[in-house]
Amino acid sequence: MDIREIQNLIKFVSKAEVSEVKYKTKDFEITIKTPLYTPENTGFAQPVQHSFPPPVHSPMVAPPPAAATPAHPEVPSQPETPAEDESKFITIKSPMIGTFYRKPSPDKDVFVGVGDAVAPGTVVCVIEAMKLFNQIESEVSGKIVKILVDDATPVEYDQPLFLVDPS
Repeated sequence: MDIREIQNLIKFVSKAEVSEVKYKTKDFEITIKTPLYTPENTGFAQPVQHSFPPPVHSPMVAPPPAAATPAHPEVPSQPETPAEDESKFITIKSPMIGTFYRKPSPDKDVFVGVGDAVAPGTVVCVIEAMKLFNQIESEVSGKIVKILVDDATPVEYDQPLFLVDPS
């Protein structure tokens, strides 16, 4: 089973609203557990347990509550754009569930910032899923006008990440 198949399985489980799915073959086993929605549910991702020969368990830790002030100074504060103006922008969305990072590593510069030009194939961020860092590339040409997600925060499948002005 490759990473794409695992990602598709995780997407299926989250959309199917089941509490647990086990998939097992001769040399591979994965168990995906999710809470069913209740009003008490916090919304944080639950641990995904998987085991490969030999078994490996890596519990996820829930992210700390969001701070009232920006925790990442490299994200410039952006003036709010009226909603009707955003209709002319193209949205780059997350192709998977994971943790969004603007940099390839903590000591490197961000992939893109507001005002940067992008073209198809330009890496705009990475999303960590199951200890794998997946580079996310732009599929459109244009200029980044807004970054919709804070660095090192969880993202959902199909969540908007960037707004791009194609003109």
